[in-house]
Amino acid sequence: MSAQAMTTNAGPGVSVRKTITVEASQAHAFAVFAEKHGSWWPLKTHHIGAQAAETAIIEPRAGGRWFERAADGSECNWGKVLVWEPPARLLLCWQIRANWKYDPDFATEVEVRFIAEGPRTTRVELEHRNLERFGDKAEDMRKAFDSDGGWTGILQTFAAVAGQSAAG
Repeated sequence: MSAQAMTTNAGPGVSVRKTITVEASQAHAFAVFAEKHGSWWPLKTHHIGAQAAETAIIEPRAGGRWFERAADGSECNWGKVLVWEPPARLLLCWQIRANWKYDPDFATEVEVRFIAEGPRTTRVELEHRNLERFGDKAEDMRKAFDSDGGWTGILQTFAAVAGQSAAG
């Protein structure tokens, strides 16, 4: 990769955008994503605490925490809720650096929009933005978030869980 391409990719406004269709109502899709976060988040592989995570939680309000909790009760922050607008929009502050450690002084944003396309179909649009804040790791992080192990696979798991729980 040329230096020019790296500069372009790591410049202002670097983001990852994903869209997935969920076979569930808008309200149900939002509730599963935000209120039942631990039911679909891949905790075995996607946790940062010292202990294995038992659940992931998004507190249901602006200013709420986004964090994981282990079986021993220990908690590890991931970020916070910036905007809580059920059932249409959620804006989260991602405060995990490229070393996969929480840093309260670091911030990128994960915006999730839930757009009703019918009574039982919702388009979910996710944008993880401000990735340029990762500095010289911005392109590596963009690739990680854009991969099957990143938002692509995570949203597929979310859609499957939301669709199954809506059908049941």
